[in-house]
Amino acid sequence: MAIKILQLTLGAVATNAYMVGDTDTKQALVIDPVDDADALYAAANKEGWSIELILATHAHFDHVLASKGLKELTGAPFYIHEECVPWLEQLPSQGRMFGLPPFPEAATPDRLLTSESETIELGSIKLKTLYTPGHAPGHISFYMADEQLVFSGDTLFAGSIGRTDLPGGDYDLLMQSIFKHLLPLGDETQVLAGHMQNTSIGRERQTNPFLLDYLEKQ
Repeated sequence: MAIKILQLTLGAVATNAYMVGDTDTKQALVIDPVDDADALYAAANKEGWSIELILATHAHFDHVLASKGLKELTGAPFYIHEECVPWLEQLPSQGRMFGLPPFPEAATPDRLLTSESETIELGSIKLKTLYTPGHAPGHISFYMADEQLVFSGDTLFAGSIGRTDLPGGDYDLLMQSIFKHLLPLGDETQVLAGHMQNTSIGRERQTNPFLLDYLEKQ
């Protein structure tokens, strides 16, 4: 059993898409289908992988723009949290919100995740869903216990946190998500975030100015 993870930084705001592959079965899943379906599909083909599942941490445009195109290329089902549906349905108009041209429609979800933690499996890949709203309604992080890493989406970054000034953002809820669901994963857990470089829970616990400021005010 071997797991390999590819990180592709794509799109107008340099968003990280992640592809997790089982190198034995050649099955793969994509976390956050960012902007360019063809690039994601080509990366999988280069590895000899078949994309069999598409997941999104949340429904902001830069995390789902390629959802429909990638689903059409692969036939893979698309999962997202049920609270993301309004944002997903408004994807074409999200462009205007961010001062960009209208976007294409998103993929229709094949399964809506809930706030209850569950395990998603594909081959030897096992992801535990963590309900981490605050940056966006219905935000989900995906935890791989066997690999000691978490795909944090736009919840926690290296030296920063997700913005909360967009509709549906909630600073206090975001901090609760981080302190309740991410920090308890342990200092050795690697954080693969939606933007910027990777980090670790331990590094952020010790040095992240937003977390330290929040703790000081409690």
